[in-house]
Amino acid sequence: MNRKVRVGIDVGGTHTKAVAIDNATKEIIGKSSVKTTHDDQKGVATGVVNAFLKCLQEYEIAPEEVVFVAHSTTQATNALLEGDVAKIGIISTAEGFFEGLITRKQMNMKNIDLGTGREIEIHSRFIKPREFNPSRVNQAIDELHDLGVEVFVVTSAFGVDSSKKERLIAETIKKRGYLYTVASEMTKLYGLSRRTRTAVLNGSILPKMLETANSTEASVHSSGVDVPLMIMRGDGGVMDVAEMKKRPVLTMLSGPAASVMGSLIYLRASNGVYFEVGGTSTNIGVIKDGRPAIDYSQISGRNTYISSLDVKVLGVAGGSMVRANQQQLADVGPRSAHIAGLDYAVFTPLEEIVDPQLEFFAPKEGDPKDYVAIRLASGKRVTITTTCAANILGLVKPEHFSYGNIESARKAIQPLADYLQQTPEEVAEGILQKAFAKIKPVILGLANKYKLEQEQISLVGVGGGASSLIVYCADKLGLKYSIPENAEVISSIGVALSLVQDVVERMIPNPTKNDIKQIKQEAMDKAIESGATKESVEVHIDIDSQTQKVTAIATGSTEVQTGEDNLKISQAEAFELARQDFQALPEAVSLIDSTNYFSIFGMNAATGEAIRLLDDKGFIKVQRGNARVRKTFIQNYLDVLQNFWEDMANYKSDLIIRPDFYICVGPRLMDFSTQDFQQLLMLVDLELANVNSEEEVMIIAANQLY
Repeated sequence: MNRKVRVGIDVGGTHTKAVAIDNATKEIIGKSSVKTTHDDQKGVATGVVNAFLKCLQEYEIAPEEVVFVAHSTTQATNALLEGDVAKIGIISTAEGFFEGLITRKQMNMKNIDLGTGREIEIHSRFIKPREFNPSRVNQAIDELHDLGVEVFVVTSAFGVDSSKKERLIAETIKKRGYLYTVASEMTKLYGLSRRTRTAVLNGSILPKMLETANSTEASVHSSGVDVPLMIMRGDGGVMDVAEMKKRPVLTMLSGPAASVMGSLIYLRASNGVYFEVGGTSTNIGVIKDGRPAIDYSQISGRNTYISSLDVKVLGVAGGSMVRANQQQLADVGPRSAHIAGLDYAVFTPLEEIVDPQLEFFAPKEGDPKDYVAIRLASGKRVTITTTCAANILGLVKPEHFSYGNIESARKAIQPLADYLQQTPEEVAEGILQKAFAKIKPVILGLANKYKLEQEQISLVGVGGGASSLIVYCADKLGLKYSIPENAEVISSIGVALSLVQDVVERMIPNPTKNDIKQIKQEAMDKAIESGATKESVEVHIDIDSQTQKVTAIATGSTEVQTGEDNLKISQAEAFELARQDFQALPEAVSLIDSTNYFSIFGMNAATGEAIRLLDDKGFIKVQRGNARVRKTFIQNYLDVLQNFWEDMANYKSDLIIRPDFYICVGPRLMDFSTQDFQQLLMLVDLELANVNSEEEVMIIAANQLY
C-alpha cells in the first residue's frame, strides 16, 4: 500500500521551506528550501510552488501519495504593511429610524492608517431604512464604483441578529461581478464599528490574496496532487483555499502560528511557553491545556475581531548587539548584527581575530552611538551578540544551530572586557542578564494572564537563535526547556501537522442547551466548509460568564484518522515521562488510575496532589498541581461532579473559585471551565448524551493551589 504524505510549506522572510512527513509515523521524510520570491510577478506563490515541487522531486514522492498540503503565508500581513490594498466602499443600512441615526454616523468611517505612511481609502453610502429597495442599492453601488471602489463591504446595525438586508445587498453586488465582504460573516459578535473595521481590513486585501491563492492552487494541482490546498490561519488552524478566498484576513500572523503549532507537536506537555528566536526579534507565547493562547489583533491601535495567537514580540534575539558606555553595559539590542551588516564574532574563523580593537558606532541614523563593534587587523568589523555570550558560557551545544567558535568569541570580546574591567565570562553573563531582564516579565506576565502554574511550565525553543537565550532563561527561572531536533524547520512541520479549525463567537446571556447546540453545530459546519471531514470534527465550548460570550472552537482533520497502534507507548514508558515531568524520584510518583487510552499519575504534596494525565501516545494532556480523580460510569457522573464542585471550591478570595473539570471518555478528553454549576451540567450533558450509560469515564477536578 502506498504511504500517505503530508507536506507543509512555511514562507519566511528569506527562505521558503517545505517538509514532507509520513502521515502514519509523523517522521520527516523530506526537507527542501528555496529563496522566498518576494519580487516575482506572482509574489511568494512562486516560492511556495517551487519548494513543494523540489521536495517531491528530491525525495521521490509521488503526487498520488500526498494526502495533505498546506502553507503559511506572509501575504496578508505584507499587504497591510506595504499598503498594497484595495479601495473600499461601505454600504450600510439599519432596521429603524433611531438605529439608522447611529449607524449612519458610525459608518462614515475615516481612512484606516496602516502605520507605514499608507492607508486604506474608504468611501461610504448609507441606505435609510425607509428607502431600502433594489434601486437604491444599485444606486449606492454605482456611486461607489464611480469613485474607484474595488471591494464593497456590506454591513448593518444588528446584522448578527438578522442579516437579511446584508444578504440582499451582497447578492446584488455579486450579480454585478464585484468583490465584497459581509461584516456579519466575519464575526457574530456585537460592536458595529469593530465588526465593520474587521470586514474593511478583509476586503482591502481580497484582490491581492485571490490572485496569489488562485495561482498557487492552480500550480499545485497541475503537479498531479489532487487534494485541497490548505492555508495556515493566524490562530493556529488551517482552512482550505476556497474558504481563505472569503476571509483572507484570518491568515494574518500565520507565520508565527506555524512555529507555535510545530512547538506544540514537540512539546509533549500541555502547558508551556514557546520561544521563537530569530536574529532580530523573539516571539513569545503560551500553550495552555494543549491549545495555543489566542486573542484579538490590533491594527494601528484599533481593536478588530481577527483572532490570532497572543504573541509578544521583543527586540532581543540571537543577533542582538551589545551596547556599552561609561565603563558599563548599557543594553542589549534592539539593533541586531543583521541590521548593521556585521558578522557575529562567534561565527568568525579564529585566524581572522587578529589585534581586535573596541569601537562604538550607531547602526542606523538616529541610533545611539554606543553599539559595540570589534575592528580586526584586516580592517573588517565584527560584533558581539547574545549568541557569542551564550557560546562563551558553554550554554550552546554542538548540535544546536547557534553553536560557533568559542575561542573566536572569547578573543573578540576581550577588548570589551578590558574596557569594563571584567573577565570575558563576566561580560558574557552580564549580556545575557540584560536580555533576561527583558524576557522575564513577558514570560511571567503571560503565565499570570493564562494562569499557568510556574512549576509546570516547559519552555520550547525554536528558530535558529533558540539556544542563545532559552538555556540561560530557563535556568534563571527554574524551568524545564527543550530545543527540538528540527528547530530550523519547525514552522513547516507545524503547517504540515496542523488541523482544520474554525471559531464561532456569540454574545448569549444565560445560554440554554439549545443555544449551545446551535453554536456548536454552526462551528462544526464552518470547520467542514473549511476542509475538515465530518467524522473528525470536535467542538470545544467556552462560556465566559462575565462577558456573556460563548465561543465554539471546532477542529478536525482533512481525512478520517485511523488507529496508530504502532505509536502507542507502554505504561512503564508513560510512568517515566510523568516522573521526568514531575522532576521527582520514582518512589514519589504513582499511578492513580488508567483507561484504554489514558493514564494518570500523581505526586503527593503538602497542599494537594499534583497530577499528570498522559494519552497512549505519550503526550501529557493535563498538568495540574492540585487535583482529584475519580473513575465512574456515565450514569453516575452527576454525583461525582457535585461532590468535586463543593470539595474543590476555593474560598480564599472575595469570590468562590470553582474547579476546572476534565473528563476522559474513550479516546476523547474534554475540558470544562465555568463558575455556574448548571452551565457545567449542560455542557457535560451535551457531550455525554450519546455515550452508553455503562461506559466508564475518568473525571478530574483541579484548582489553583490554595
